[in-house]
Amino acid sequence: MSPAPDQPLFVRMDDESFARLSSYVTREYGIKLPANKRSMLESRLNKKVKSLGMDNYKQFLDHIFSDEEKQGDLLHVIDLITTNKTDFFREPEHFKFLSGTFLPAWSEQAGRPAMNVWSAGCSSGEEPYTLVMVLEEFRRRNPVFHYSLLASDVSIRMIQAAFKGVYTLDKIAAISNEMRRAYFLRSKTQPDLVRVKPEYRKKIHYRRINFMDDGFGLIKHDYDIIFCRNVLIYFDKATQERVIRKFAEHLRPGGLLFLGHSESIMGMNVPFRQLRPTVYQVMA
Repeated sequence: MSPAPDQPLFVRMDDESFARLSSYVTREYGIKLPANKRSMLESRLNKKVKSLGMDNYKQFLDHIFSDEEKQGDLLHVIDLITTNKTDFFREPEHFKFLSGTFLPAWSEQAGRPAMNVWSAGCSSGEEPYTLVMVLEEFRRRNPVFHYSLLASDVSIRMIQAAFKGVYTLDKIAAISNEMRRAYFLRSKTQPDLVRVKPEYRKKIHYRRINFMDDGFGLIKHDYDIIFCRNVLIYFDKATQERVIRKFAEHLRPGGLLFLGHSESIMGMNVPFRQLRPTVYQVMA
């Protein structure tokens, strides 16, 4: 469908369409979309609406909700409205605690299998690649240490970006020169870009996971570490508690859950104890 000649430059979202879309996103993905998010939705969806030759959101929503053939468009909408802000070594105290305290204590226990780590809400990949760097640095000092790393997101677009592992130079500015040389390759054709070395990209397994799905669709229930940072802030309190309870079911005894700096389990009936600010250990 091509854009109509008299199509408006910017399509405004009516009250009914906003209510319809926001209730769907909350019900299916747990993400809250209060009224003050309407302008954000309009700006992110405007190009998509216009590309379909439509001039109102009722048409657009009728289209994406119409049948299974439109699931690709619906997933594209979810990609557009999910927030994706992240950095390498974001909230560095988490990684200091991991490398300086938890990993040494964990590895001292004899007979340990490979450590299972999950970056839940991996966005464009900075968090799981930071975890790779931390785990690889520890493995160099402890050659018998092995790990498996899962990275997931609800956004297919973000998973694809993470899988590629391509970043601008300013994204890695906070990483030491030594670690840049160890883990990144400079682009030969685009000098402002770097890419994670292939041997480290291969360390991560990717999967699209919606936290609202029962059991997250995972087979494993034996993770040692789950990072889910700055994701739960988009959920209401009841959804947060439900998701955290499911995280507990997927952690081994003594496993850790890392949350974002503005997130907390205070007041929730969940089986965790706090070890550090936003670091929680599951209780057996």
